[in-house]
Amino acid sequence: MDNGEVGLYTLDEALETLGFGRFQVFVLTYAGLGWFAEAMEIMILSFIGQTVKSEWQLSTKHESMLSSIVFAGMLVGAYLWGIVSDNYGRRKGFLTITMVTSGAGLLSAFAPNYLSLVILRGLVGFGLGGSSVFLSWFLEFVPPSSRGMWMVVFSTFWTIGSIFEAALAWGPNQGSCSTIIRHITNNPNIHFPLGGQSSSAYKWRKTKLDGPSTTFVEIIMPRLNWRWVLGFSSVPSFALLFLYGVAPESPRYLCLKGRTDDALQILQKIASVNRTKLPPGNLVSGRSGDKVEESGPSEDRTPLLPSLNQKLPGLFLSAALVDRIGRKKSMTFLFVLAFIFLLPLLTHQSAVVTTCLLFGARMNAMGTFTVASIYAPELYPTSVRTTGAGVASAVGRIGGMVCPLVAVGLVNSCHQTAAIALFLAAIVVSVIVIQLFPYDTKGRELSDTTD
Repeated sequence: MDNGEVGLYTLDEALETLGFGRFQVFVLTYAGLGWFAEAMEIMILSFIGQTVKSEWQLSTKHESMLSSIVFAGMLVGAYLWGIVSDNYGRRKGFLTITMVTSGAGLLSAFAPNYLSLVILRGLVGFGLGGSSVFLSWFLEFVPPSSRGMWMVVFSTFWTIGSIFEAALAWGPNQGSCSTIIRHITNNPNIHFPLGGQSSSAYKWRKTKLDGPSTTFVEIIMPRLNWRWVLGFSSVPSFALLFLYGVAPESPRYLCLKGRTDDALQILQKIASVNRTKLPPGNLVSGRSGDKVEESGPSEDRTPLLPSLNQKLPGLFLSAALVDRIGRKKSMTFLFVLAFIFLLPLLTHQSAVVTTCLLFGARMNAMGTFTVASIYAPELYPTSVRTTGAGVASAVGRIGGMVCPLVAVGLVNSCHQTAAIALFLAAIVVSVIVIQLFPYDTKGRELSDTTD
Protein backbone atom coordinates (compact mmCIF):
# COMPACT_ATOMS: atom_id res chain seq x y z
CA MET A 1 0.00 0.00 0.00
CA ASP A 2 1.47 3.34 -0.96
CA ASN A 3 1.54 6.50 1.09
CA GLY A 4 -1.34 8.10 -0.76
CA GLU A 5 -3.74 5.29 0.29
CA VAL A 6 -3.07 5.86 3.99
CA GLY A 7 -3.06 9.66 3.80
CA LEU A 8 0.73 10.04 4.14
CA TYR A 9 3.32 11.67 1.92
CA THR A 10 7.10 11.85 2.05
CA LEU A 11 9.27 14.93 1.75
CA ASP A 12 10.28 14.02 -1.81
CA GLU A 13 6.62 13.66 -2.78
CA ALA A 14 5.90 17.05 -1.24
CA LEU A 15 8.78 18.70 -3.11
CA GLU A 16 7.66 17.09 -6.36
CA THR A 17 4.13 18.41 -5.87
CA LEU A 18 5.31 21.90 -4.90
CA GLY A 19 7.62 22.06 -7.91
CA PHE A 20 10.55 24.39 -8.51
CA GLY A 21 9.27 27.91 -7.97
CA ARG A 22 10.18 31.30 -6.57
CA PHE A 23 11.10 29.90 -3.16
CA GLN A 24 13.70 27.56 -4.70
CA VAL A 25 14.98 30.44 -6.83
CA PHE A 26 15.83 32.31 -3.62
CA VAL A 27 17.52 29.21 -2.17
CA LEU A 28 19.41 28.80 -5.45
CA THR A 29 20.53 32.43 -5.35
CA TYR A 30 21.71 32.27 -1.74
CA ALA A 31 23.53 28.95 -2.12
CA GLY A 32 24.91 30.07 -5.47
CA LEU A 33 26.29 33.19 -3.85
CA GLY A 34 28.31 30.88 -1.61
CA TRP A 35 29.88 29.26 -4.67
CA PHE A 36 30.25 32.67 -6.31
CA ALA A 37 32.28 33.79 -3.28
CA GLU A 38 34.42 30.64 -3.41
CA ALA A 39 35.19 31.15 -7.10
CA MET A 40 36.29 34.73 -6.49
CA GLU A 41 38.56 33.78 -3.59
CA ILE A 42 40.20 31.00 -5.64
CA MET A 43 40.44 33.00 -8.87
CA ILE A 44 42.24 35.76 -7.01
CA LEU A 45 45.28 33.46 -6.82
CA SER A 46 45.86 34.09 -10.51
CA PHE A 47 46.22 37.83 -9.92
CA ILE A 48 47.99 38.39 -6.62
CA GLY A 49 50.72 35.73 -6.86
CA GLN A 50 53.10 37.49 -9.25
CA THR A 51 52.37 40.90 -7.76
CA VAL A 52 53.05 39.82 -4.17
CA LYS A 53 56.15 37.94 -5.32
CA SER A 54 57.48 41.08 -6.97
CA GLU A 55 56.56 43.45 -4.12
CA TRP A 56 57.98 41.29 -1.33
CA GLN A 57 60.82 39.71 -3.36
CA LEU A 58 59.58 36.15 -2.82
CA SER A 59 60.93 32.96 -4.33
CA THR A 60 58.85 30.81 -6.68
CA LYS A 61 58.41 28.30 -3.86
CA HIS A 62 56.96 30.96 -1.58
CA GLU A 63 54.65 32.13 -4.35
CA SER A 64 53.35 28.58 -4.85
CA MET A 65 52.70 28.35 -1.12
CA LEU A 66 50.08 31.10 -1.42
CA SER A 67 48.10 28.73 -3.65
CA SER A 68 48.80 25.49 -1.81
CA ILE A 69 47.90 26.89 1.63
CA VAL A 70 44.40 27.75 0.42
CA PHE A 71 43.81 24.20 -0.76
CA ALA A 72 45.34 22.84 2.45
CA GLY A 73 42.80 24.90 4.39
CA MET A 74 40.02 23.62 2.14
CA LEU A 75 41.18 20.05 2.78
CA VAL A 76 40.64 20.48 6.52
CA GLY A 77 37.53 22.62 6.23
CA ALA A 78 35.75 20.32 3.80
CA TYR A 79 35.71 17.58 6.42
CA LEU A 80 35.02 19.65 9.53
CA TRP A 81 32.25 21.83 8.09
CA GLY A 82 30.39 18.72 6.96
CA ILE A 83 30.40 17.40 10.52
CA VAL A 84 29.18 20.76 11.87
CA SER A 85 26.25 21.03 9.45
CA ASP A 86 25.22 17.39 9.86
CA ASN A 87 25.11 17.73 13.64
CA TYR A 88 23.99 21.32 14.19
CA GLY A 89 22.10 22.19 11.03
CA ARG A 90 22.82 23.57 7.57
CA ARG A 91 22.14 27.17 8.61
CA LYS A 92 24.59 27.11 11.51
CA GLY A 93 27.08 25.47 9.18
CA PHE A 94 27.11 28.16 6.53
CA LEU A 95 26.84 30.92 9.15
CA THR A 96 30.19 29.94 10.67
CA ILE A 97 31.64 29.26 7.21
CA THR A 98 30.82 32.76 5.95
CA MET A 99 32.05 34.38 9.18
CA VAL A 100 35.45 32.71 8.80
CA THR A 101 35.72 33.34 5.06
CA SER A 102 34.61 36.98 5.10
CA GLY A 103 36.69 37.89 8.16
CA ALA A 104 39.90 36.21 7.00
CA GLY A 105 39.37 37.45 3.43
CA LEU A 106 39.06 41.08 4.51
CA LEU A 107 41.98 40.86 6.94
CA SER A 108 44.13 39.44 4.11
CA ALA A 109 43.98 42.86 2.48
CA PHE A 110 45.80 44.32 5.49
CA ALA A 111 48.44 41.58 5.87
CA PRO A 112 51.70 43.32 6.89
CA ASN A 113 54.02 40.53 5.74
CA TYR A 114 54.23 37.22 3.90
CA LEU A 115 53.70 34.98 6.95
CA SER A 116 50.51 36.74 8.03
CA LEU A 117 49.20 36.61 4.45
CA VAL A 118 49.83 32.85 4.27
CA ILE A 119 48.05 32.28 7.60
CA LEU A 120 45.04 34.39 6.60
CA ARG A 121 44.74 32.78 3.16
CA GLY A 122 44.88 29.40 4.89
CA LEU A 123 41.93 30.50 7.04
CA VAL A 124 40.11 31.64 3.91
CA GLY A 125 40.69 28.18 2.45
CA PHE A 126 39.41 26.63 5.68
CA GLY A 127 36.17 28.58 5.23
CA LEU A 128 35.94 27.81 1.52
CA GLY A 129 36.12 24.11 2.35
CA GLY A 130 32.48 24.36 3.42
CA SER A 131 31.19 24.95 -0.12
CA SER A 132 29.69 21.44 -0.09
CA VAL A 133 27.33 22.62 2.67
CA PHE A 134 25.74 25.14 0.28
CA LEU A 135 25.51 22.44 -2.38
CA SER A 136 23.81 19.93 -0.06
CA TRP A 137 21.48 22.58 1.37
CA PHE A 138 20.22 23.56 -2.07
CA LEU A 139 19.96 19.90 -3.13
CA GLU A 140 17.55 19.22 -0.28
CA PHE A 141 15.00 21.74 -1.63
CA VAL A 142 14.93 20.50 -5.25
CA PRO A 143 12.28 18.08 -6.63
CA PRO A 144 13.84 14.70 -7.56
CA SER A 145 12.68 14.78 -11.20
CA SER A 146 14.62 17.97 -12.03
CA ARG A 147 17.49 17.67 -9.56
CA GLY A 148 20.21 17.06 -12.15
CA MET A 149 19.35 20.06 -14.30
CA TRP A 150 19.08 22.49 -11.39
CA MET A 151 22.31 21.29 -9.85
CA VAL A 152 24.04 22.10 -13.13
CA VAL A 153 22.44 25.56 -13.06
CA PHE A 154 23.75 25.91 -9.52
CA SER A 155 27.27 25.13 -10.76
CA THR A 156 27.14 28.11 -13.13
CA PHE A 157 27.55 30.41 -10.13
CA TRP A 158 31.15 29.22 -9.85
CA THR A 159 31.76 30.18 -13.47
CA ILE A 160 30.05 33.55 -13.01
CA GLY A 161 32.17 34.21 -9.93
CA SER A 162 35.33 33.41 -11.89
CA ILE A 163 34.35 35.81 -14.67
CA PHE A 164 33.41 38.52 -12.18
CA GLU A 165 36.75 38.23 -10.40
CA ALA A 166 38.54 38.57 -13.74
CA ALA A 167 36.44 41.65 -14.53
CA LEU A 168 37.24 43.09 -11.09
CA ALA A 169 40.95 42.68 -11.64
CA TRP A 170 40.74 44.00 -15.18
CA GLY A 171 38.59 46.95 -14.18
CA PRO A 172 41.36 49.52 -13.57
CA ASN A 173 43.08 48.80 -16.87
CA GLN A 174 43.09 51.71 -19.30
CA GLY A 175 43.69 49.49 -22.31
CA SER A 176 41.02 47.52 -24.07
CA CYS A 177 40.39 43.87 -23.39
CA SER A 178 40.86 43.07 -27.07
CA THR A 179 44.32 44.62 -26.97
CA ILE A 180 45.34 42.37 -24.07
CA ILE A 181 43.95 39.29 -25.80
CA ARG A 182 45.73 40.19 -29.04
CA HIS A 183 49.05 40.51 -27.21
CA ILE A 184 48.52 37.21 -25.44
CA THR A 185 47.28 35.08 -28.31
CA ASN A 186 50.13 36.27 -30.54
CA ASN A 187 52.70 35.35 -27.90
CA PRO A 188 54.00 31.78 -28.27
CA ASN A 189 55.33 31.75 -24.70
CA ILE A 190 51.85 31.62 -23.12
CA HIS A 191 50.90 28.24 -21.65
CA PHE A 192 47.20 27.52 -21.22
CA PRO A 193 45.93 25.93 -17.99
CA LEU A 194 44.79 22.34 -17.63
CA GLY A 195 42.45 20.48 -15.38
CA GLY A 196 39.41 21.38 -13.30
CA GLN A 197 39.06 23.68 -10.31
CA SER A 198 42.61 23.29 -9.07
CA SER A 199 45.19 25.95 -8.61
CA SER A 200 47.06 24.71 -11.68
CA ALA A 201 44.40 26.47 -13.72
CA TYR A 202 45.57 29.79 -12.37
CA LYS A 203 49.33 29.52 -12.61
CA TRP A 204 50.70 31.64 -15.42
CA ARG A 205 54.16 31.96 -16.77
CA LYS A 206 55.59 35.48 -16.80
CA THR A 207 54.90 36.84 -20.26
CA LYS A 208 56.42 39.90 -21.88
CA LEU A 209 53.92 42.23 -23.52
CA ASP A 210 54.92 45.86 -23.99
CA GLY A 211 58.34 45.85 -22.39
CA PRO A 212 60.95 43.71 -20.71
CA SER A 213 59.56 44.23 -17.17
CA THR A 214 55.81 44.25 -17.88
CA THR A 215 53.74 41.22 -16.96
CA PHE A 216 50.13 40.25 -17.56
CA VAL A 217 49.36 40.71 -13.85
CA GLU A 218 50.83 44.20 -13.79
CA ILE A 219 48.62 45.32 -16.65
CA ILE A 220 45.33 44.29 -15.02
CA MET A 221 46.05 45.94 -11.64
CA PRO A 222 47.88 49.23 -12.36
CA ARG A 223 45.78 51.43 -10.06
CA LEU A 224 44.03 49.30 -7.44
CA ASN A 225 46.74 47.06 -6.03
CA TRP A 226 46.35 43.50 -4.82
CA ARG A 227 45.14 44.60 -1.38
CA TRP A 228 42.12 46.31 -2.89
CA VAL A 229 41.31 43.24 -4.97
CA LEU A 230 41.52 41.04 -1.85
CA GLY A 231 39.18 43.40 -0.02
CA PHE A 232 36.62 43.55 -2.81
CA SER A 233 36.70 39.76 -3.18
CA SER A 234 35.40 39.33 0.38
CA VAL A 235 32.21 41.32 -0.36
CA PRO A 236 30.10 38.30 -1.51
CA SER A 237 30.85 36.53 1.77
CA PHE A 238 29.65 39.57 3.72
CA ALA A 239 26.51 39.57 1.55
CA LEU A 240 25.85 36.00 2.71
CA LEU A 241 26.04 37.19 6.32
CA PHE A 242 23.67 40.06 5.59
CA LEU A 243 21.04 37.72 4.06
CA TYR A 244 21.51 34.94 6.59
CA GLY A 245 18.39 35.87 8.58
CA VAL A 246 16.03 34.96 5.72
CA ALA A 247 17.72 31.67 4.75
CA PRO A 248 15.54 28.69 5.83
CA GLU A 249 16.75 25.49 7.43
CA SER A 250 16.64 22.35 5.29
CA PRO A 251 13.29 20.58 5.82
CA ARG A 252 15.02 17.27 5.19
CA TYR A 253 17.47 17.94 8.01
CA LEU A 254 14.57 18.92 10.29
CA CYS A 255 12.71 15.70 9.48
CA LEU A 256 15.84 13.70 10.23
CA LYS A 257 16.08 15.33 13.66
CA GLY A 258 12.42 14.56 14.40
CA ARG A 259 11.31 18.18 13.98
CA THR A 260 8.55 17.32 11.54
CA ASP A 261 6.34 20.25 12.55
CA ASP A 262 9.16 22.69 11.76
CA ALA A 263 9.76 20.98 8.42
CA LEU A 264 6.05 21.20 7.63
CA GLN A 265 6.05 24.94 8.33
CA ILE A 266 8.82 25.41 5.77
CA LEU A 267 6.93 23.28 3.23
CA GLN A 268 3.83 25.39 3.82
CA LYS A 269 5.91 28.51 3.22
CA ILE A 270 7.23 27.00 -0.02
CA ALA A 271 3.66 26.26 -1.08
CA SER A 272 2.63 29.84 -0.29
CA VAL A 273 5.54 31.45 -2.17
CA ASN A 274 5.24 29.07 -5.14
CA ARG A 275 1.43 29.40 -5.14
CA THR A 276 0.95 25.65 -5.03
CA LYS A 277 -0.50 23.20 -2.50
CA LEU A 278 0.93 20.36 -0.46
CA PRO A 279 -0.33 16.83 -1.13
CA PRO A 280 -3.37 15.78 0.95
CA GLY A 281 -2.58 13.90 4.14
CA ASN A 282 0.21 14.01 6.70
CA LEU A 283 3.98 14.48 6.24
CA VAL A 284 6.13 11.55 7.31
CA SER A 285 9.75 12.21 8.19
CA GLY A 286 11.22 9.30 6.25
CA ARG A 287 11.06 7.43 2.96
CA SER A 288 8.08 5.40 1.84
CA GLY A 289 7.32 2.44 4.03
CA ASP A 290 9.43 3.61 6.99
CA LYS A 291 7.88 3.67 10.41
CA VAL A 292 8.48 7.24 11.42
CA GLU A 293 6.95 10.18 13.20
CA GLU A 294 4.08 11.90 11.42
CA SER A 295 2.44 15.26 11.76
CA GLY A 296 -0.75 16.89 10.62
CA PRO A 297 -0.94 20.38 9.15
CA SER A 298 0.45 23.01 11.53
CA GLU A 299 -1.21 26.30 12.41
CA ASP A 300 1.66 28.18 13.08
CA ARG A 301 20.37 28.10 -1.23
CA THR A 302 43.01 34.32 -24.24
CA PRO A 303 44.51 32.27 -21.39
CA LEU A 304 42.22 33.71 -18.81
CA LEU A 305 39.11 34.35 -20.86
CA PRO A 306 39.30 31.00 -22.70
CA SER A 307 39.83 29.22 -19.37
CA LEU A 308 36.61 30.81 -18.12
CA ASN A 309 34.61 30.36 -21.30
CA GLN A 310 35.56 26.68 -21.49
CA LYS A 311 33.46 26.14 -18.38
CA LEU A 312 30.21 27.29 -19.96
CA PRO A 313 30.17 24.67 -22.77
CA GLY A 314 31.11 22.07 -20.15
CA LEU A 315 28.14 23.09 -18.02
CA PHE A 316 25.78 22.96 -21.00
CA LEU A 317 27.09 19.55 -22.03
CA SER A 318 26.72 18.12 -18.53
CA ALA A 319 23.20 19.60 -18.28
CA ALA A 320 22.25 17.81 -21.51
CA LEU A 321 23.58 14.46 -20.29
CA VAL A 322 23.10 14.17 -16.54
CA ASP A 323 19.33 13.50 -16.46
CA ARG A 324 19.30 11.57 -19.74
CA ILE A 325 22.02 8.95 -19.44
CA GLY A 326 22.69 9.19 -15.70
CA ARG A 327 25.56 10.35 -13.51
CA LYS A 328 28.03 7.48 -13.98
CA LYS A 329 27.71 7.34 -17.77
CA SER A 330 27.96 11.14 -18.02
CA MET A 331 31.20 11.26 -16.02
CA THR A 332 32.67 8.37 -17.99
CA PHE A 333 31.72 9.90 -21.34
CA LEU A 334 33.10 13.35 -20.47
CA PHE A 335 36.33 11.90 -19.08
CA VAL A 336 36.86 9.87 -22.25
CA LEU A 337 36.38 13.01 -24.34
CA ALA A 338 38.88 14.89 -22.16
CA PHE A 339 41.36 12.03 -22.63
CA ILE A 340 40.91 12.17 -26.43
CA PHE A 341 41.53 15.93 -26.47
CA LEU A 342 44.69 15.65 -24.35
CA LEU A 343 46.24 12.64 -26.09
CA PRO A 344 47.61 14.52 -29.15
CA LEU A 345 49.46 16.90 -26.81
CA LEU A 346 51.97 14.16 -26.01
CA THR A 347 53.64 15.33 -29.21
CA HIS A 348 54.37 18.87 -30.36
CA GLN A 349 51.41 20.71 -31.87
CA SER A 350 50.97 24.17 -33.33
CA ALA A 351 49.75 26.97 -31.10
CA VAL A 352 46.27 26.97 -32.66
CA VAL A 353 45.86 23.19 -32.38
CA THR A 354 47.16 23.23 -28.78
CA THR A 355 44.70 25.95 -27.84
CA CYS A 356 41.76 24.07 -29.37
CA LEU A 357 42.74 20.76 -27.75
CA LEU A 358 43.15 22.36 -24.33
CA PHE A 359 39.83 24.14 -24.75
CA GLY A 360 38.10 20.81 -25.41
CA ALA A 361 39.91 19.01 -22.59
CA ARG A 362 39.09 21.68 -20.03
CA MET A 363 35.48 21.91 -21.23
CA ASN A 364 34.94 18.19 -20.62
CA ALA A 365 36.89 18.23 -17.35
CA MET A 366 34.59 20.99 -16.11
CA GLY A 367 31.57 18.97 -17.19
CA THR A 368 32.85 15.94 -15.29
CA PHE A 369 33.46 18.02 -12.17
CA THR A 370 29.91 19.39 -12.38
CA VAL A 371 28.36 15.92 -12.59
CA ALA A 372 30.55 14.65 -9.75
CA SER A 373 29.42 17.60 -7.62
CA ILE A 374 25.84 16.48 -8.19
CA TYR A 375 26.48 12.78 -7.71
CA ALA A 376 28.49 12.92 -4.46
CA PRO A 377 25.85 14.50 -2.17
CA GLU A 378 23.12 12.35 -3.73
CA LEU A 379 24.94 9.18 -2.65
CA TYR A 380 24.91 9.99 1.06
CA PRO A 381 21.88 9.96 3.40
CA THR A 382 20.77 13.20 5.01
CA SER A 383 22.33 12.23 8.35
CA VAL A 384 25.86 12.35 6.88
CA ARG A 385 25.33 14.11 3.53
CA THR A 386 27.47 17.19 4.08
CA THR A 387 30.13 15.15 5.91
CA GLY A 388 30.34 12.64 3.05
CA ALA A 389 30.35 15.30 0.34
CA GLY A 390 32.88 17.25 2.39
CA VAL A 391 35.25 14.28 2.62
CA ALA A 392 34.96 13.75 -1.13
CA SER A 393 35.72 17.44 -1.66
CA ALA A 394 38.65 17.23 0.75
CA VAL A 395 40.24 14.42 -1.25
CA GLY A 396 39.89 16.56 -4.37
CA ARG A 397 41.71 19.41 -2.63
CA ILE A 398 44.78 17.21 -2.35
CA GLY A 399 45.07 17.53 -6.11
CA GLY A 400 44.78 21.30 -5.76
CA MET A 401 47.71 21.26 -3.32
CA VAL A 402 49.90 18.95 -5.39
CA CYS A 403 49.29 20.48 -8.82
CA PRO A 404 51.21 23.75 -8.28
CA LEU A 405 54.18 21.77 -7.01
CA VAL A 406 54.20 18.96 -9.60
CA ALA A 407 52.29 19.63 -12.83
CA VAL A 408 53.10 23.34 -13.05
CA GLY A 409 56.69 22.59 -12.15
CA LEU A 410 56.91 20.11 -15.01
CA VAL A 411 55.50 22.63 -17.50
CA ASN A 412 57.81 25.41 -16.32
CA SER A 413 60.74 23.00 -16.65
CA CYS A 414 59.77 22.32 -20.28
CA HIS A 415 58.55 18.79 -19.49
CA GLN A 416 55.14 19.22 -21.11
CA THR A 417 54.92 15.59 -22.23
CA ALA A 418 55.37 14.37 -18.66
CA ALA A 419 52.71 16.82 -17.44
CA ILE A 420 50.21 15.65 -20.08
CA ALA A 421 50.99 12.00 -19.29
CA LEU A 422 50.26 12.73 -15.63
CA PHE A 423 46.84 14.12 -16.46
CA LEU A 424 46.08 11.19 -18.79
CA ALA A 425 46.98 8.69 -16.09
CA ALA A 426 44.73 10.50 -13.61
CA ILE A 427 41.84 10.32 -16.09
CA VAL A 428 42.31 6.57 -16.65
CA VAL A 429 42.31 5.89 -12.91
CA SER A 430 39.22 8.08 -12.48
CA VAL A 431 37.27 6.25 -15.19
CA ILE A 432 38.09 2.89 -13.58
CA VAL A 433 36.95 4.15 -10.18
CA ILE A 434 33.67 5.46 -11.62
CA GLN A 435 32.84 1.94 -12.86
CA LEU A 436 33.19 0.67 -9.29
CA PHE A 437 30.48 2.98 -7.93
CA PRO A 438 27.58 0.79 -6.76
CA TYR A 439 24.65 2.54 -8.46
CA ASP A 440 23.47 5.61 -10.32
CA THR A 441 21.35 8.22 -8.56
CA LYS A 442 19.40 9.36 -11.62
CA GLY A 443 15.73 9.76 -10.64
CA ARG A 444 16.26 8.26 -7.16
CA GLU A 445 14.83 9.80 -4.01
CA LEU A 446 17.34 11.08 -1.49
CA SER A 447 17.74 8.75 1.49
CA ASP A 448 17.53 10.12 5.02
CA THR A 449 19.26 7.47 7.13
CA THR A 450 21.90 4.76 6.71
CA ASP A 451 19.38 2.05 7.63
